[in-house]
Amino acid sequence: MAAVEASPTSTSQSVEFARIVAFTDGVFAIAITLLVLNFDVPEVPGAGEAQVDRYVETLTGDVLAYFLTFAVVGRLWLVHHRLFSTLRAFDSRLMVLNLAYLSMIALIPFPAELVGDYGDQRLPVMIYASVLGAAASLNWLMVRHAVRASLVDPQHRAATAAWGGRASAFIPGVFLLSIPVALASPLAAELMWTGLVLARIARGWADRRKVAR
Repeated sequence: MAAVEASPTSTSQSVEFARIVAFTDGVFAIAITLLVLNFDVPEVPGAGEAQVDRYVETLTGDVLAYFLTFAVVGRLWLVHHRLFSTLRAFDSRLMVLNLAYLSMIALIPFPAELVGDYGDQRLPVMIYASVLGAAASLNWLMVRHAVRASLVDPQHRAATAAWGGRASAFIPGVFLLSIPVALASPLAAELMWTGLVLARIARGWADRRKVAR
């Protein structure tokens, strides 16, 4: 499968590569923006403070789903951005994987709303885990393919290969493993996702402290 060089010396190839990146960023931006639309504020004429308080209390699930999903989508975008910044070429297989990946990213607001409204039920939790697990898996596959097909700039190959290693399979693994867990306990599955995000944040802080030293 022939690779297309994403070289700045070729105007048409540079424009094609820029369009791919712009399209991808656009899908991410729309998906993240749609997450906030899950907060539906009803217009109730003459609503008292007690009614408003009750409504705000019902938003707890939506708020948690929003921040959790925002953190995961942000992480997926960051890895995707890093990958494409190291590419020296791209091929049709990478583009197919990227489109499949974006189809999952665009779908995320739907299961996020399901979990926000019905997070105590098994099916919404399983759908959420399936979509996020599929997105994370496709992201991992893109990195693996880019490295194996020599699409990555040689000077970045080692670092990029680490993103597609076994350790990077941990994120999709957690989401996919949470699917059968949700059959027994939706809460346990949700705690697995929360633990994943908190662990990633803690790791980021630890890495920054090492760099600072």
